[in-house]
Formats: sequence, structure tokens, C-alpha cells
Amino acid sequence: MPVSGSTPPAGFATGGRELVGSLPSGTGGGASVHREQGGWVATGLSWQDGRPVLAASNGRREHVRVVAAGDRLGWRLGGPRRCIGVWIAGEPQRRPCPHHATVEPAGGAVQCPACQSADQGLALARDRILDDGRSYALYLAWFGPGLLKVGLTAEQRGTSRLLEQAALAFTFAARGPLPAVRRAELTVAQAGLARERIAVPAKTEHWWDPSTPERRRHDLAEIRTATMRALQGHAVHLLPDGPVVDQVEVFGLTGGAPALYHRTAGLAAGAVVSGVVRSVVGRHLFLDQPPGHPPLLLDTRQLTGWTLTAVGDAHDTPTTGLDLREQRQEGGDQAALF
Repeated sequence: MPVSGSTPPAGFATGGRELVGSLPSGTGGGASVHREQGGWVATGLSWQDGRPVLAASNGRREHVRVVAAGDRLGWRLGGPRRCIGVWIAGEPQRRPCPHHATVEPAGGAVQCPACQSADQGLALARDRILDDGRSYALYLAWFGPGLLKVGLTAEQRGTSRLLEQAALAFTFAARGPLPAVRRAELTVAQAGLARERIAVPAKTEHWWDPSTPERRRHDLAEIRTATMRALQGHAVHLLPDGPVVDQVEVFGLTGGAPALYHRTAGLAAGAVVSGVVRSVVGRHLFLDQPPGHPPLLLDTRQLTGWTLTAVGDAHDTPTTGLDLREQRQEGGDQAALF
């Protein structure tokens, strides 16, 4: 549904599932797309109210759509790749980069140095904000056997951060002000109970076989018990009986990821990204390709900063011009992929 704004990109209807040359609908505050000559500049994907959303913006106004299995999309990428601007707490959408700066086409940074310095989300992640007056929750997240993460999220965000990180299961262990929850996070990490960071390749490795709900619940219950002991005396409110939330079904991974797929290692100007959404896992899209071709795993963070213009029907327009890497499950049945 439109959040605000004038005419959205081509094909960006508020109803239906056709997403060719458009971005999918939902609630406000998700990723945005800034207006550029000849197209719209994407800034990624986020989860809002339990749903993954992409958005379109002309720099002043936004339209967003929920993206779901069965949606068709098709874009041609135009350059140069642009800085996505800055997020300011309390504002409904990010501010466009005042310098209209470019960023590296294959780089991980999606903001220019000036916008990185001003971005409050980055400042919080880099411990440059000691307290912002909000209440925070300490979470324990399960990404695979032996792959457990401890982190924090503002309570007002609910479970969005865990969805964006593609946590297969999680539980909240404590709550309190930012300084106290941050100290608790460090205590759990330094005790060796869970990691503060897990790289994307380590996460995706477990998408083929996410184990069982029983295993996920058992592992999280075990680490929560140890966490309760480690945090005795900390100035946080402990949550020893918090529920374990399983997200495998939300991500469409009940039967595991495709045994063979191609992942995007990099995007470039002139490339075409198209397909039919199979599932959304964190900030990644699994896109089904024409018959005989393995699915594509698109990291939407690589999409940020590129100008998007419509291409033909997602069923007929092939994905071209991408730097792809084959991902194959050991012992996987290739015949079951297509």
C-alpha cells in the first residue's frame, strides 16, 4: 500500500502480485528507493510487522509492497551505484544523501563516508551511542548446531531484527536500558556461550538442513539456562521462561534450501535480475528461474544503490550479467531442484 507519495515506479500497483519493474507492498519504514533519472534507486529489504518489504521512494515520498512467494520481479540495473543516505531515529524514512555520492559497485559499503558518520543505526552498532533512552532486549539466536549468536535489539522493533538476520530460531533472555543490555551481551559472548557476529556463508550453510524443531528448542533452552547463571547480578530484567520462537517455516526452509542454486557474488550496471520469488530468508530472496535453471539467491544488500528499471515478464526474461557462484549440497539430488 502507498505510505505517501506520488506516482510509484512502473508496475507498482497496490494490488495483485505482478512486481515486474516494481517493488513489493506493505507498511511504512522499510527499505526505500530514491528517484534517479530513468529509474529508482533501491536501498534494500527490511522486515516490518513480521513481513518482508521493499519500497520505492522519490527521495521525499515512499511506496512499499510486501514481497511474498509467487511474486514476479524483473529489473535492469543502472549505474552509477549511489549512496543510500542516512537513517535518523524518529523519522519515517531515511534522508537522501546530500552529496549524491557514488559507492563502489561491488563494495559492501552502501553509504558514503559522510552518511556513515551521521547514521544513527551505524553509530549504535559500532557502540558510539552509549544510551538513547529506549528499552532493549537481549536475544539468543540459533543459526545451526553449535552456531549461536547473542545480540540486542530495541524492544519497539519486536522481532524484526531476528527476521532480518535470518535467525532460524531465537529467544529473548533479558531486557533493560541500552548500557545494561550491552554489558550483558558482552558477558555472554566473553563466557563463550554465543558469538556476537556470524558471517552470512556460515548461516547459509545450514539452510540445506536446519535440523529439527526439537533440536532448535533444546539448544536454545540449554544456552538460556547458562545465560541466566552468567547474568546474575547484572542490572537487567532476566527472562528465564521466555518462549522459543521458530522461524524456519516463515523462511520457507522446512524442507531445506534447494540442493543446488546460484548465489549473487556481485551486481553490475546493465545486469538483469528476474525471477519468481520462492522464499524470503532474512534479507535474501530465492528466485525461481526458467525451467532447467537452478534458483537464484539474491542478497538484496547488493541491490542497494542501483537504479532499477522494468524488464519483461519474469517468466521469460533471463537473469544476465551477474557474478554468480554455484552452491551445491553434498549428496543433493539435482533432479529435485527444478
